[in-house]
Amino acid sequence: MILGYARVSSADQAADDRSSLQTQTDVIEGFARTRGVDRFGVQIYTDAGVSGGTKFKLRPAGADLLAAMKSGDIVIASKLDRMFRSSSDALAMMEVFKERGVHLYLFDMGNDPVTDGGMSKFLFTILAAVADMERVRIRERTAEGRKAKKAKGGVIGNIPFGFRKVGEGRSATIEVDEKEMEAAARMKEMWAKRQTFPNIALHLADAGFVSRAGKPYTPMAIRRVVQEAMQ
Repeated sequence: MILGYARVSSADQAADDRSSLQTQTDVIEGFARTRGVDRFGVQIYTDAGVSGGTKFKLRPAGADLLAAMKSGDIVIASKLDRMFRSSSDALAMMEVFKERGVHLYLFDMGNDPVTDGGMSKFLFTILAAVADMERVRIRERTAEGRKAKKAKGGVIGNIPFGFRKVGEGRSATIEVDEKEMEAAARMKEMWAKRQTFPNIALHLADAGFVSRAGKPYTPMAIRRVVQEAMQ
């Protein structure tokens, strides 16, 4: 079985032909055709709006792929950074694929599986480290940009979960939102007890914890809070 993986981290990226989900899908299906498999014989798992910094096993589609794959399967992604942006996660997951007898191909790294050793594995190790360094530099540049903007006054960007904006314009500040903080604590506590995200959403709604829009938290929103707490 050929299992494909595609990911974009934002709606803007999804609209970019060079990195869109459709482009990644075309690459995966093209790879399958070279092995005599048409698109109906390929199962593609897609994560949209998921950061590359999130560990592969914690992504919705990533977790589904890991649960579905079996010994002898082939996993294919169009590029290394679609699957991994952390070198530690990349190397750890490569060991998981090897232990389960699954061949991992990354289209931008040639025709050999990176799980089979040799030059592909060597190149994979180096490029995973480079991708990790790039991710850190992007984070640093973003933080520097936000710091410079904040120095000019005012609150910038999205308000983190657990906080709220007070005031408007250049005089606006961020303060702790006690109720959101309590909601986050309950989310993490219930997740630690192996509650599912939909069940957590129901429990929170019953207890009077709702989103900033006044609606029950979605399972995806709860997943995001829990994942950020684990990073």
